Amino acid sequence: MIDKNAIKTIVEEWLQQGDYFLVDVTVTADNRIVVEIDHADGVWIDDCAELSRFVQERAGDELGDYELEVGSAGIGQPFKVAQQYVNHVGKEVEVLDADGKKVQGVLKSVDGSTFVVTVKEKQRVEGKKRPVMVEADKAFDMNNIKYTKYLLSFK
Repeated sequence: MIDKNAIKTIVEEWLQQGDYFLVDVTVTADNRIVVEIDHADGVWIDDCAELSRFVQERAGDELGDYELEVGSAGIGQPFKVAQQYVNHVGKEVEVLDADGKKVQGVLKSVDGSTFVVTVKEKQRVEGKKRPVMVEADKAFDMNNIKYTKYLLSFK
């Protein structure tokens, strides 16, 4: 069986030449190696093909019967690494917290493993009879949530 860390090392060597970053490497039981990369401006098919050739050249005979798949982290899929949060600052996201509550809002900032989402929620305001929609910042820890994902908007 091929070593996942060996593939990661090869991919990271290729990544040093550009602005791409590694999202994940998976080696499945059915002899597939899946490499996910991302970029602030999106992933180009030509770059995926180049990385695939690079891995095949470096790994050589180690790949053997493995099927190599190189692609981008899927849009609308949960974030896997902190750099994905950074790339989506200012964009609308959905967070499923540890308690199972979904929150939608704009990703405001990222600091280490903490991120802030600005949400609209009803709050009682002094002097008003009914609750009013206000913007509130909610802080989350990447390690204490179920997922965060980018929300596609077709407006």
